[in-house]
Amino acid sequence: MKYWIWVAWLAVVVSIFSYYSWRLFATEEKSDFLIGETSYGHYQIEMSCDSCHTSAFGGTEVLQDACENCHAADLEMAHDSHPTKKFTDPRNADRLEVVDARYCVSCHTEHQHEQTREMGVTLPDDYCYHCHEDIAEDRESHKDLPFDSCASAGCHNFHDNRALYENFLIDNANQPWLLEIANLEVPNAANKTIKENAVSLGLADADFTKAKKVNVTETVLNDWAHSSHAAAGVNCMGCHQGEDKEWIEKPGHEQCGSCHANEVQTFTEGKHGMRLSTVLSKPLKPMSPSESHMKFTETGQQSHQNCVACHQSHTFDRVFAATEACLDCHADEHSLAFLDSPHGQLWQANKSDKETAAEQVSCATCHMPRMVKGKGEKQIVSVNHNQNFNLKPNEKMIRSVCMDCHGLGFAINAIADEALIKNNFNGQPGVEIESIDWALKREE
Repeated sequence: MKYWIWVAWLAVVVSIFSYYSWRLFATEEKSDFLIGETSYGHYQIEMSCDSCHTSAFGGTEVLQDACENCHAADLEMAHDSHPTKKFTDPRNADRLEVVDARYCVSCHTEHQHEQTREMGVTLPDDYCYHCHEDIAEDRESHKDLPFDSCASAGCHNFHDNRALYENFLIDNANQPWLLEIANLEVPNAANKTIKENAVSLGLADADFTKAKKVNVTETVLNDWAHSSHAAAGVNCMGCHQGEDKEWIEKPGHEQCGSCHANEVQTFTEGKHGMRLSTVLSKPLKPMSPSESHMKFTETGQQSHQNCVACHQSHTFDRVFAATEACLDCHADEHSLAFLDSPHGQLWQANKSDKETAAEQVSCATCHMPRMVKGKGEKQIVSVNHNQNFNLKPNEKMIRSVCMDCHGLGFAINAIADEALIKNNFNGQPGVEIESIDWALKREE
């Protein structure tokens, strides 16, 4: 009898071992091995475990390298208010005993859903106290403020304070709520990739016939012939031909990147395209809204996030991609309120004029800000396709977007007003942040 018990026990152990070995090494589905629910910022890539856990026996240093592999450039661009070098200074050694701020995981511990707060922070909200407990002695305005309010909208951010530095507040105080001249740069990056001798193409020029056994519908041909691609001399084989000269039925972001490198790079840095990032140990399947934590339309839940999900194959209509594509998927309160908002009404009134549409406020205007490099004839204006670039904390949106049209004081108040955000800025702020007043008083 004991013999058969041992045989049965061994069979069960071998079966369990075989099953989990198969899940670990032969499939992409590895959720059984997660030690806890993944944070909002990382759940899309939770199946790419070794992108962060690059060594089975790696410790804090290994995890820090993984964090910096994705986020170091953003921190540098933000002029990080709390860089690592600040905490490697011997004068701050005693502070590390409470919070070792040299390492990202000291504040952002992954797989700790129960204690994860906004921005993936896993420390109590009053963590600023440990280093700034005597702030009220230096600043009268801070005397009765609780330490769990430091990171409230319009006050401070741990990393990115570019719109909240005292000098910046003072320099931009007393601005009108709406600037007389809006400053929206028109994207021209795609134009820079067009060959000097490029000739506009028409239906008769379509070269899909070079590929074997390829049938193209009349609708597809007409869409292409009236697209910006045809106007720029980009023919069928320009997108559909791979390195091996074979026909690619559905070109992916790799083909788009041959002309739109910056757009594809930033796309893979945001939530829409992060699963396709080359930073991962291996790219995953494109994200589907059905897997997201947010609210989406029934139609949107069936899509997958790649370039043509927004830009539509063969038409490549930037006007459609700027708003309609967003609203085809997003069904949250903020998105649904856009068309009735002042921004949305201006967009609808002017979107048909492609010459002025780029100067109007669409979803993309705010959530995919223009990036300007160079000056004069060498100036390149591209669209940052990382839609999370300035989303959280939302003060990042002030300098990159809001102040193109609005004064600083209005912008700070507007993004601090949760009700105004929900109705897509349909009205004046009902919240007043005193940051500018405090900065001016301190300068007196």
